[in-house]
Amino acid sequence: MNLPSDLPPLPGIGLKPQHYAQVLQPMSASISTPAPGLLPVPAWLEVHPQNYFGAGGPPHRWLSAIAESFPLSFHSVGLSLGSSGGVDAGELEQLVALCQRYEPVSVSDHLSWSGSANNRYPDLLPVPYTDEALGHFVAQIGRVQDRLQRRILIENPSRYLAFARDDMSEAQFLHLLCDLTGCGILLDINNIEVSATNLGLDAQAMIDSIDPSLVGEIHLAGHTREEHAHGVLLIDDHGSAVSEITWALFARFIWRAGRKPVLIEWDTNVPDYGVLLAEAAKAEAIMREQASFSPVNALSPDPSHACA
Repeated sequence: MNLPSDLPPLPGIGLKPQHYAQVLQPMSASISTPAPGLLPVPAWLEVHPQNYFGAGGPPHRWLSAIAESFPLSFHSVGLSLGSSGGVDAGELEQLVALCQRYEPVSVSDHLSWSGSANNRYPDLLPVPYTDEALGHFVAQIGRVQDRLQRRILIENPSRYLAFARDDMSEAQFLHLLCDLTGCGILLDINNIEVSATNLGLDAQAMIDSIDPSLVGEIHLAGHTREEHAHGVLLIDDHGSAVSEITWALFARFIWRAGRKPVLIEWDTNVPDYGVLLAEAAKAEAIMREQASFSPVNALSPDPSHACA
């Protein structure tokens, strides 16, 4: 199996159709009044491959031009690795064809399921962390990696309920997947905040339990906060700026891990291009600051500066 070279350990953004032209323009042309500290361009771009399963047309003309200038990460939302019937063969073959066409640096999907072959849901649904589920995911990830001839990354989910029985923690489940399949982890830190808040867990402990050497990419996103009689509910909608808690968790992880490729993920209520670059600049500033204290780069007895 070929292991692709890593994405650059710098901020990237999700590619949106309304930003195609700006991505290909210099900053001075795409943003009239750049904010202080704004990144001139993203270091890499994330693409949802399902949006490009059509054979041609303007989306592919834009993506072909963009792929000549930027490393691409393909973040799939359609493999439904946790579905009992397994990965849909047609969906997988379309992903294979798109990877052959554009040669992305990284490919990822989710620790979730989205229904069966005949009934698909427009959501990424969580799975129990049991030995049975682990065996299923090992088989499906192996199938995908064998067909793609590359390692993939698996993203931790946002969770809204706890199962009556789990045999292990989320981190243990992910680590075993990596050990048994050779896959890596896509660490979504917003999902950590969402799951911890909704399930009454310790977000810092969840972050600290992840092995940094297995993390190939980080996602940062926003969420919606709802107040209910039973308490607070966070909805993972990728429709707003990154929360202060997620930024603090990111800094905490980077202190331990060192630099990683990090994505600003904003999929609903998509803002102006400059807003995404400003969020990316904030991620870069945090990585630069934490690098001066990180045990990866220097000795430091106290990680408290990385926690808010």
